[in-house]
Amino acid sequence: MSEKKLTLGQAIDQIIGALEQLDEASRATAIQAACVHVGVSGSPPAPVPMQPPTTAPIGAAGPHSEGPVHRGATGRKVDIRSLKEEKQPNSARQMACLVAFYLQELAPEPDRKDTISSKDLEKYFKQASFKLPTKVEQVLVDAKKAGYFDSPGRGEYKLNAVGYNLVAHTLPSSKAI
Repeated sequence: MSEKKLTLGQAIDQIIGALEQLDEASRATAIQAACVHVGVSGSPPAPVPMQPPTTAPIGAAGPHSEGPVHRGATGRKVDIRSLKEEKQPNSARQMACLVAFYLQELAPEPDRKDTISSKDLEKYFKQASFKLPTKVEQVLVDAKKAGYFDSPGRGEYKLNAVGYNLVAHTLPSSKAI
């Protein structure tokens, strides 16, 4: 019986979940032992304490990047464009979920918010270099009908567990809608 192959994001989530349960010294030992076990050569980087994401923007990711950049819990820089490239959404609905996830979980603290609107989609689709749909306002309506969002108020949409899981655990996937 073969197991389903994990995506890179799913593997990282599992590793982080396991490491969060250990103290700092045990984390370093676990990482070194895992590297030896899977044959990763070279010296591993110095252990980074697992902390909640920092809240201050730390500058742009590069000369071709727009918008704020943020270090996530893994210590890597996260901006909407790099998140889009990592997760590879293949529809405007998936990209809407990605924008909502970014604004809830990864954006710098001053930019974080629980709900999004079509204005947010237009702003972040452009920053991520994702093609703008003809009717931006219809994307959130369609994504809600697909089960990814709840609507707590007129024109405002909140990512629900289905949408969160799509971004956090399913993307990238050629099977996702």
